[in-house]
Amino acid sequence: MLPVVALVGRPNVGKSTLFNYLTKTRDALVADYPGLTRDRQYGRVRRGQRDYFVVDTGGIVETDAGIDEQAMRQVQYALEEADLILFLVDARHGLNAGDEAIAGRLRKTGKPVLLVVNKIDRADLAVAAGEFHALGLGEPLAISASHALGIDALLDRVEARLPESASAGSEPETEGIRIAVVGRPNVGKSTLVNRMLGEERVVVFDQPGTTRDSVFIPFERHGERYTLIDTAGIRRRGRVGETIEKFSVIKALQAIEKAHVVIYLADAREGVTDQDANLLGMVLEIGRGLIIGLNKWDGLDPAQKDQVRRQIDLKLPFVDFAEKYFISALHGTGVGHLFDAVHQVYAASMQDMSASRLTHLLQDAIAGHPPPLVRGRRIRLKYAHQGGHNPPTIVIHGNQTDEVPGSYKRYLMNAFREALGLHGTPIRLEFRSGDNPFKGRRNALTQRQIRKRRRLMRHVK
Repeated sequence: MLPVVALVGRPNVGKSTLFNYLTKTRDALVADYPGLTRDRQYGRVRRGQRDYFVVDTGGIVETDAGIDEQAMRQVQYALEEADLILFLVDARHGLNAGDEAIAGRLRKTGKPVLLVVNKIDRADLAVAAGEFHALGLGEPLAISASHALGIDALLDRVEARLPESASAGSEPETEGIRIAVVGRPNVGKSTLVNRMLGEERVVVFDQPGTTRDSVFIPFERHGERYTLIDTAGIRRRGRVGETIEKFSVIKALQAIEKAHVVIYLADAREGVTDQDANLLGMVLEIGRGLIIGLNKWDGLDPAQKDQVRRQIDLKLPFVDFAEKYFISALHGTGVGHLFDAVHQVYAASMQDMSASRLTHLLQDAIAGHPPPLVRGRRIRLKYAHQGGHNPPTIVIHGNQTDEVPGSYKRYLMNAFREALGLHGTPIRLEFRSGDNPFKGRRNALTQRQIRKRRRLMRHVK
């Protein structure tokens, strides 16, 4: 289970700048679900030896009555989810009462805290960082998020403080295809899970997942083994109706990480929302097989159904590879087809592909539509081989591969998808350029020729 790192501090101390640098993006998921604040952003850090999630929180402000309790509540969810807290302070403004109040709150959480002094752009500011020792949170780590100063040391400190319990070795033993059911609150996730467990199950029991409160539910259906992963705290079937559905973006992302196949459930009565598109974007980034279920479909009239289909085409073109199923979890309409889809998507995401076949398909695609010219030279793509499963990863070797435009990458993805039948799963393409062994010699030879020509010219004169 990937650990979680929360960024907290006063406004304008550089939390978002650090967040963007760590995640290498500026378009991270913005969650505005009920109970979550609009300014909390979630992203995945793929640096160093371990991946982890990072949460950017809103600034904690101080009023005449002390820390604004409303602002603190906005951050509390992130602190509860976090395995490690990065407390950012501003070197330019120095230590103040607001930092001291926040430090006191963080000590009460009992969680590990790293004190990060940001905006160390000058030598005098680096010296001034020493005053933050007074917060009693250990040795301050001086960085400049905007200039990437001290980030390597920060990454090393973060990895050293991440809990071992969040590593892959702590996950429970599960069998069969792992299916994560995710979606916004009140779209019918628990109802769908109950319906999927059904009366035909042979074995079903509770197995607590991790400290993240995900629940793993192994069961059998028609001799096939599965494990449902639910983030809503589901217990035994008879008690599901008594539980209060909880929703957390972090829990959803961790469930996606653990799954082989994701069933994303949306409420057809509410249509496809921007939040649906955001969370589906994270599914695509993580790379799991995807099935989209439009729940409560039987309660719509024909005009409403047409409107939902138009919303799907308009807002979800980036997951056009995923099959859409129009279901009723309450009445069971269409739910049985989800199991057939799970098997198809799982088989596609775990498919083995030979290098010879991938290279042949690559050459066919190039023959049908050659790569574009870059500065007068044609991009050359020579051969391909498989680089991994779930998602299927195809590694393509050639020249000038860094220049392959996004449109041509999408063309190749579609070509591989159709030829290999990789429906329901995203595809990752990795491009690698081979080093030219004559590159250095060519430049050196040119210089020798120039010197020789100059000597000849002097001799002629």
